[in-house]
Amino acid sequence: MESNTPTVQTGPPGPQAGNPSETIMRLAMGSMVTQAIHVAAKLGIADLLKDGPKKVGDLARESKTHEQTLYRLLRALSGLGVFHELPGKRFEQSPMSELLRSDHPRSIRFGAMLVGSGFHWNAWGNLLHAVETGKSSFEFVHGKKFFDYLSGHSEDYELFNGWMTQASGMQIPEIIKGYDFSACGKIVDVGGGNGHLLSAILKVSPKSRGVLFDLPEALTKARAFLQSEGVAERCDIVGGNFFESVPDGGGLYILKYVLHDFSDKLSLDILGNCIKAMGAGSRLLIIESLVPDANVAHPSKMMDLNMAVLNDGGLERTEAEFRNLLERAGLRISKIVRIAAPVSIIEVELAK
Repeated sequence: MESNTPTVQTGPPGPQAGNPSETIMRLAMGSMVTQAIHVAAKLGIADLLKDGPKKVGDLARESKTHEQTLYRLLRALSGLGVFHELPGKRFEQSPMSELLRSDHPRSIRFGAMLVGSGFHWNAWGNLLHAVETGKSSFEFVHGKKFFDYLSGHSEDYELFNGWMTQASGMQIPEIIKGYDFSACGKIVDVGGGNGHLLSAILKVSPKSRGVLFDLPEALTKARAFLQSEGVAERCDIVGGNFFESVPDGGGLYILKYVLHDFSDKLSLDILGNCIKAMGAGSRLLIIESLVPDANVAHPSKMMDLNMAVLNDGGLERTEAEFRNLLERAGLRISKIVRIAAPVSIIEVELAK
């Protein structure tokens, strides 16, 4: 299904009909595009153009940059459709640059900054290590596992978390439209972070109660967020580790973008703890990307490579791989809902 959700790409658009040598070279130069967009996003150029066109000199002064080099950056990006150049070295927004605004409802600014940031960029610069060894390039470069690194680098954590929040904000409306939560009693969001998905579900399912479950350090802002959304009184916040246990008594359990961080072995441990907590009529929703088999461009394929770079054992899975994994866990798929986003909703129940 075609996605209506913007996704951060690591290069220009996919192959098009034309000269193969020009196409492959354009793709090979994608790293330059990544850095150009990263810099524009980090400088907040789209925010500076929010109220209308500006001369490059004004943009340079406001962004504290070198005028001529900033002009060269924005000229190059305008040639790709990011920003629009006007006579007299003036620039204005384009439909793409609007999405780099901090306040845009579908903003990808954090994502654009993330893919070009030093800690992420340097790991991708060592992709060869992952391909040759099957081990995380990130750990090879930084000497720590991805999430362990983030816990000790607050600025990078805020950048990563900002993008996760923006991405969820674009996906959640499609999830809400794609699945009927109205009959759910107690909903347990496993690894639910600040509670963006759970709060949205509770808003459309007023008879439901929620349990937000994650590591204690991931829940520090959850109470304030749930209160701001008006659902705090219907939601319990529980700290813990899903490798050890999961809160029991739920009618519906949710794992959104959890299993793709882990190998089959570790994913089976998480699923096993969910099974221990589930009752006879409980269901589990796994919300993840499904990798298509055909030779088509799909966000999940580059994200799968990203997982190879960032996490040992992390991967995006095909439908067949999910079916195999869930069968091994003692679960079966009851239905798959493909929504207008890069993720699908996989409804799972205990195998009979």
